[in-house]
Amino acid sequence: MPIKSLLTFVLLLSAAITLSMSGHAQTVTHAQTVARAKTHDKAEVAESRLQVGAAQFNEYLPLLEGKRVSLVVNQSSIIKSSIVKSSTITNSSPESTHLVDALLNRDINVVSIMSPEHGFRGKAGAGEKIDNDVDVKTGLPIHSLYGKTKKPTADMLANIDILVFDIQDVGVRFYTYLSTLHYVLETAAQAHIPVIVLDRPNPNGAFTDGPILQPDYASFVGMHAIPVLHGMTLGELALMIVGEQWITTDAIDAIEGKQLAQQHQFKPQAFQPEPQAFQPEPQALLTVIPVANYHKQMPYSLPVAPSPNLPNDAAIALYPTLCFFEGTDVSVGRGTNLPFQLIGHPVVALGDENIDVATNQAAPSPKHNNTTLKASFMTEASFSGLDIDVLLNAYAQFNEQDITFFTRPDFFDKLAGTDSLRQAIIAGKTSTQIQASWAEGLAVFKQLRSPYLLYPLTASELPNDVKARVKIINMKAATYHE
Repeated sequence: MPIKSLLTFVLLLSAAITLSMSGHAQTVTHAQTVARAKTHDKAEVAESRLQVGAAQFNEYLPLLEGKRVSLVVNQSSIIKSSIVKSSTITNSSPESTHLVDALLNRDINVVSIMSPEHGFRGKAGAGEKIDNDVDVKTGLPIHSLYGKTKKPTADMLANIDILVFDIQDVGVRFYTYLSTLHYVLETAAQAHIPVIVLDRPNPNGAFTDGPILQPDYASFVGMHAIPVLHGMTLGELALMIVGEQWITTDAIDAIEGKQLAQQHQFKPQAFQPEPQAFQPEPQALLTVIPVANYHKQMPYSLPVAPSPNLPNDAAIALYPTLCFFEGTDVSVGRGTNLPFQLIGHPVVALGDENIDVATNQAAPSPKHNNTTLKASFMTEASFSGLDIDVLLNAYAQFNEQDITFFTRPDFFDKLAGTDSLRQAIIAGKTSTQIQASWAEGLAVFKQLRSPYLLYPLTASELPNDVKARVKIINMKAATYHE
């Protein structure tokens, strides 16, 4: 059976699960800039009903009972975080429980931890290699997926019955937690180990923008033919990675020959209860526990910084645009107290602010270390999504002073997923012309992703009563071309 047909078939088999939302209310802020009071008021109402996948114990604990469980987690894998009253994201909360502790407290047999870039505690700098370790609190072994290997090894998977993935993403293709998810799905499928993805909101979920990655530019900062801003959660992307056969797996038996109790067409955004039907056998399955009562326009302030240099909502909103400067001579504030909230240079005056750059824990080797940047602080900017004009204006200023802008052109192209963006900037194209060149690719992508979407685009599409559905798909033989 083709994988897309299999996906539809298995999704039709999944029973609708009505979730009671008596969860703790959180205040959230718009991921665009610093928090504003109106945003908080609206967000409190929305977030009072939102429930992340990890908080829905009734939906996945039965799948873990009696199993040897490994968790792919980091500092963001928390449940019931406290109310956030400002745009600054904290790294701890007395009202938050880490998933590791929550499962151990419920007598789940957690046997190991796997950690992505930045480590289990999320303190390592970007690109900093991480060794295997032991968690002091629990005594559990921590296997690094950003050290000697980026893929779970046979030793890591030995004596494991099931994997649970619960990491907060920011909705940008080159943020490497997505690549870690890809490798976890791939190696688990090859070992016939089920994976549960506990989904979390995408703080940039309202946006789908940027060039589609081309195969020649695939790397760990971009593995899939998706745009820079893909508008999907990691749960949705997990379904797409498997459904589009982007992973290489050993063949396993597809579910054939079973008839549905009631036939109907699957509509991802209808959010109607599905008929009770046969359940697939739990072998080499991907199970996604969706966020309850979530839509893609919903303001969502992350309760924990997802990585050291994204400390607040402003940085997370600016990241999709400012990260492109990592391939240039422009600093984005690493080594300052405003990472990913400014652009600056020691010679080219990109703004009127002066700010010193110095090594810190989040930036062991920052660009233009021990210099003073002539910077523009971006925290008051109103833009979100991608703003190509920021790149164009900086490039023009460098050109005027005959200073090299693209100091790492190959890395810039890896971030873009193509060399066409860099070439368009050099050629003097306008932002309108550049973004128009992406339109066809984005339209095709939106159509391709449609069967895998778990959440409506707007609040008006949410039902009055809160419903979510567990999504299950077989990880059948597939090929990913790197």
